Amino acid sequence: MILPSIRPVRFLLGVLTLSVMLTWALAGPSFPALPDNAEPAPTDSTDQTEPDSVGSQEIADPSITLRGSVWRTKAGIVFLRTPIGTLTLSSKSTLKDLKASHEVRFWVHERHSVVDIVKKSDGSRIHRYLAGPMTPGSDVPNSLQWWTPDGDETTHVGTQQARLAAFQEGDTLTVEVDDSRTIIGVHDLQYDLQISQVPPAGSDAHVVLSGSVSKLKSNFVFLRTPVGVVMVNSKIGVPHVKVGQPMTVRIDGQRVTVDLDRGAPSSQDQHVPAPSSAPNP
Repeated sequence: MILPSIRPVRFLLGVLTLSVMLTWALAGPSFPALPDNAEPAPTDSTDQTEPDSVGSQEIADPSITLRGSVWRTKAGIVFLRTPIGTLTLSSKSTLKDLKASHEVRFWVHERHSVVDIVKKSDGSRIHRYLAGPMTPGSDVPNSLQWWTPDGDETTHVGTQQARLAAFQEGDTLTVEVDDSRTIIGVHDLQYDLQISQVPPAGSDAHVVLSGSVSKLKSNFVFLRTPVGVVMVNSKIGVPHVKVGQPMTVRIDGQRVTVDLDRGAPSSQDQHVPAPSSAPNP
């Protein structure tokens, strides 16, 4: 039995407790204010995840980076040995002074290509050819803009304005430029590539080519790509394929990957150089 004198006390405590609980629920907890010059506590940077900018970059397709040495020459045709097979350059208007002491550096980036002919001894450049869609320079009058492995390059038309007048913006065009980035010639320059072997150790060869199989002959798969038909030796690791089947070839250094389906890659990697069995030109 509770004594009468205690009941009011218990009732008063209950009212106070309920009042405190309502104040907490409505206003939230009360904390001491920070001084005006106080700085927020540092956050742990290890908890923050930064986006992977490298992984998000897309590699161009088609994309080729090769070095080649002069193997044989014919009228208007130069056969080059590269780490992955034979690269053939042909032209009716240039390529007339290539020698065994020269090296060719070759790049393809989507619709653009660059051919540098340099001396093996010191790497000094003898010729540079730029190819791609005709793109007028945006800031400099009488100029054209090109992709190069060192970034976009603006070239001056020079004395070739009359010959360039036959081309319209977007037309595929090949020009030769000098060290002052002035166009000194307009040429027809084609190339053919045979991928017949895995690159040797230390190679910096790079290839990304996608297309469809257009023909099968002996050990070679003829791959129709945006840059033309490329012959691929099946011995580099090409699985069984059929005419009309999509195929992508990727080469980075000694790593060769052949994908038959972009959505579900079926690849075989080779890490030991294989002898070339490409037919002689």
